[in-house]
Amino acid sequence: MSYSTTCHTAPHIKQHNKNPALTNLLSKKSHNRSSRFAEEKLYNGTMPKRTKIERYKEILSLPNVTDLHHYRDGDHASVRGKWSELFGNDNPITLELACGKGDYCLGLGSRYPDRNFLGLDIKGDRIWKGAMQALDAGLRNVRFLRTRIDHLTNYFAPGEIDEIWITFPDPYLKKSETRKRLTHPVFLQRYARILQADGLIHLKTDSDRLFNFTLQVIDILNLPIKQQISDLYRLESIPENLDIQTYYEKQHHSAGQTIKYVAFRLNDDVYHTVSGKINKLI
Repeated sequence: MSYSTTCHTAPHIKQHNKNPALTNLLSKKSHNRSSRFAEEKLYNGTMPKRTKIERYKEILSLPNVTDLHHYRDGDHASVRGKWSELFGNDNPITLELACGKGDYCLGLGSRYPDRNFLGLDIKGDRIWKGAMQALDAGLRNVRFLRTRIDHLTNYFAPGEIDEIWITFPDPYLKKSETRKRLTHPVFLQRYARILQADGLIHLKTDSDRLFNFTLQVIDILNLPIKQQISDLYRLESIPENLDIQTYYEKQHHSAGQTIKYVAFRLNDDVYHTVSGKINKLI
């Protein structure tokens, strides 16, 4: 990763000149929402409590959340090709898939103010928690998208995403669910359509089955690997940005599970027909 590490504080936003009115509106909404959250936190001494239904409703008004959970495959969503306007700058965008509470978006967003981070998940109550934390921390370079992963190309234009993080996704252990794994060629083809040409894909997982499956897919498709770690916490020093722990990573690591990581790039081979070889993998 070639991130700039000049500052680890809350980001200063470089105004995007395409739609200053949108940027100003988002800024005002963010300020108002952050202020109300700060008041509640001060009064209660912790994050304000909400029921799951309340969280689902509230994310519709959060300035750093785009809700497309009812979207189905069809025409391009209105946000496609316009994420720079939503962020208010032209900085590179990192996409965290199945982000849950957005632990990686929050961690990376606080370290790299000159990059944008977008967490995608369908679970509204989880996104609410991450979005609230981002507002509380003043992380204006962190946003969330509530929707399904299946139709990524309808949410993002070609080359709009700089890199992708997949952190502790469901490994879908049943062979009948292999195509649901987020490193299956079906998904890699979708990533290829939104990633920049040299964009990295990062996978961090505790699942031996998913990790080995991913390595086999990489081998079959002749994809270049940048870094591969079979046991992260046996290293003398943790590589840059891999020290960020998600909620599930903390649980798995505490339980003695081995944490694995691989970073790789895509090429045109992801579009080749390899279903026969992939179907034999478990």
